[in-house]
Amino acid sequence: MEFIVHDTLTAMAALLRRPLDERPDAIRDMLGPMRQAIPMPGDLVDIHHQAGGFRVDADDPRYLPAVERMIEADVLGQVRRELERASRRLGDARQRDALQVMFVLGNPDDEHLMKRSGGYYGMGGSPGWLFLLAWPGEEVIGRIAHCAVHEFHHNVRFTNVEWDPVAVTVGEHVVAEGLAEAFVRELSGPEAMGPWSAMVTGEEFDRAYELIMKDFDLAGMQHTSAYVLGDGAMRAFGQEPRGIPDMAGYAVGLRLVDRALAATGLTATEATLLPAAELMRRAGIR
Repeated sequence: MEFIVHDTLTAMAALLRRPLDERPDAIRDMLGPMRQAIPMPGDLVDIHHQAGGFRVDADDPRYLPAVERMIEADVLGQVRRELERASRRLGDARQRDALQVMFVLGNPDDEHLMKRSGGYYGMGGSPGWLFLLAWPGEEVIGRIAHCAVHEFHHNVRFTNVEWDPVAVTVGEHVVAEGLAEAFVRELSGPEAMGPWSAMVTGEEFDRAYELIMKDFDLAGMQHTSAYVLGDGAMRAFGQEPRGIPDMAGYAVGLRLVDRALAATGLTATEATLLPAAELMRRAGIR
């Protein structure tokens, strides 16, 4: 697989040195190639801000040093190298010929990004594209490339296992998140994992587990994200909360995957090619 990692760090450094009134058009130009492939209604500036991206309508002295720090750390090179490692590990899976990667600096004042997502996140569900967004704090800068692997795992998995937005179930979505984290751990060790699967413990975890297992077969992406991201994100996005603690789907997903791998003897790499229902059946969990 060819990885086309757009040099957005250089582009953002140049953008942040431009007059403020020129920055909205600059971010539109930078994000334009992704919009050509993924339908995104509305102004790209609004979409960028709503996604937790850095503000292009305000000066902030923190932005440029953050970008320069990532250039110095070769974050985009790290992303490419980790993706190449992941692609080789998943060599038995069907993969696309090419994957384009777009990284964007996050907004350190965005509540969802910083408090619920731990400062970084990605999206890997669009064929041929991988999107990453992060504020490069001390705990984050070294994990951006591992987040890319998490999202790449989604991209590969759903090239091999059907993902129909209408038919996908809560169980499939939750297990996909747990399996992506298990794959990151298998590839690079537990220190590479994101914070999401450890955010919910104790009674909150038990409550989330019960609710997710109860609605495991509920279909439709209009429902599933609520069980993965939790109530805080749903309120922030103007959607219906389901009584799920923030980010609980990651913790429940990883617990289910770990139980399944222990029961079946499969590796996370091998389990990538199995639908959630089949993996749970083989493990005797459902």
